[in-house]
Amino acid sequence: MFSILVVEDDKAIREMLAMFLNNKKYNVITAADGKQALDQLYQSVPDVLLLDWMLPDMDGIDLIPQIREVSALKDLPILMLTAKAEEADKVTGLKTGADDYMTKPVSLQELDARIHALIRRAQGLNRQQHLTQGSITLDPENTTVEINNKKIKIGGMEYKLLHFFMKHPDRLYSRAQLLDSVWGQTVYVEERTVDVHIMRLRKILKGYGVDAMLKTVRGMGYSFGVGQD
Repeated sequence: MFSILVVEDDKAIREMLAMFLNNKKYNVITAADGKQALDQLYQSVPDVLLLDWMLPDMDGIDLIPQIREVSALKDLPILMLTAKAEEADKVTGLKTGADDYMTKPVSLQELDARIHALIRRAQGLNRQQHLTQGSITLDPENTTVEINNKKIKIGGMEYKLLHFFMKHPDRLYSRAQLLDSVWGQTVYVEERTVDVHIMRLRKILKGYGVDAMLKTVRGMGYSFGVGQD
């Protein structure tokens, strides 16, 4: 299930978009202002961001550069939804970093089609990009992992965990956040399940001398990356 963050200060529009996208089987998260949006993005990276231009605490157009500064968010597909219909506004939005631009009132069916197009484009980019942290290289297209140029054997869930960590390096995630992001919000598993798979992943990495990259922060969760102590 693809996830979408809807950032819209108008409650009626926000709820209407959430209802429509939920019916289209998207996992929808909402935010009413820029601060809430950033808080959500730092917790979990959605597949698409729908962003209003005029927000109560900051303009959406000013939010985009802050988003692009974060390595895990630099390729996040952003679709602006705004009442600003002038050509100059559209040009400004696209030049600032939005990937698409729609003016209100929006056609919901067209919105769905544009979301699909953004997801397809992002998936195409992801297929071409290997993820590398230190001596570990992960190939998302072939679901393989190499350490020191040697292919390793890794279980399905351990692969998903490693993939998530390598996409979001040097950031701390709680067990609950990992459950939502790796297992999915519609799947019920206990938080200790995370510890079991972290232990298995650490054992695999230890065999190649790179287990120090996977760090436990007592009482808070886990982080991963070459920048760890």
